[in-house]
Amino acid sequence: MSMLPLVHYECVDDYRAHYLRKYCRGNIQTADGIRVFFKPESFEHAFYESTARDGRKNAFSLIRAQRIDWIGATIEHPQATLLAGWMKQTRSYDHTRRVAVVYEDFVVVIGLRLNAHGTLKANFVTCYQADNSMAKIRNSPAWDRAACLRALSVGRQP
Repeated sequence: MSMLPLVHYECVDDYRAHYLRKYCRGNIQTADGIRVFFKPESFEHAFYESTARDGRKNAFSLIRAQRIDWIGATIEHPQATLLAGWMKQTRSYDHTRRVAVVYEDFVVVIGLRLNAHGTLKANFVTCYQADNSMAKIRNSPAWDRAACLRALSVGRQP
């Protein structure tokens, strides 16, 4: 698969403007028809990293930012590898989290839920270059739409 070019800007504000224009104001859908919504405040979570490994994201990640166009391309790609997301809190896989991989070890995570009509919609959660964890990610179970819908339907009123 041919690689998308990296994006090069002079400053963080230029990457933020790109994210807002392309994703927050855009219309991104998965290859299987799920609309993905992007919140402006997700920029920090996606494009910053923790330098102290304490979970506090305090440093802009140029590696992530230069791959900004890979987010949409990964979400929309019909042959993306789709995996169930790992939830650290419950120490289990969750089919309401979908991990997609297309380019190198670049991971895009979306969280799924049901809209008022009972169809799937998603929120962008994060993206990152999974240098050290890619082998573990690739061993995750395949994402399953039926399992996702079952998990989301539990407790839902008809």
